[in-house]
Amino acid sequence: MIKTLLNTGCGDNGALIARLFLGIVILPHGLQKLLGLFGGYGFSATLDFFSGSMGIPMPIGFLIIVGESIGAVFLIFGFLSRISAAGIFIIMLGAIFMGHLQHGFFMNWFGNQQGEGFEYHLLVIGLSLVVLVQGGGRWALDSIITGKLK
Repeated sequence: MIKTLLNTGCGDNGALIARLFLGIVILPHGLQKLLGLFGGYGFSATLDFFSGSMGIPMPIGFLIIVGESIGAVFLIFGFLSRISAAGIFIIMLGAIFMGHLQHGFFMNWFGNQQGEGFEYHLLVIGLSLVVLVQGGGRWALDSIITGKLK
């Protein structure tokens, strides 16, 4: 089962591109939540916001923070690529249904909506699906691990 989960097309450039861009785009969001970088509030304040304002249980809030920070780093290196992509996929689905669906499809480019739409989340879901289906692609640590398991 572990071989199947880590199996990846070693020469798959499309999966490499999807994995890297997904990790690079999600990582700053995770670092906002984990460390308070890039104008974020940090771990404790984010957990308090999730549990207080959004009604998300603390263990789920913890998993969101870990998925967006550690999971993004794992994606960049191609380690546990499918698991990390699945986590981000689930996080983005939750974000759509818990906070963005009511604001429509489009982002709030001109400041005339109450919040942001969900178009960004759909793009992230699409990149996540590529990694879920194809694996980490070229230069993924997953391929090194599966090579050693053979």
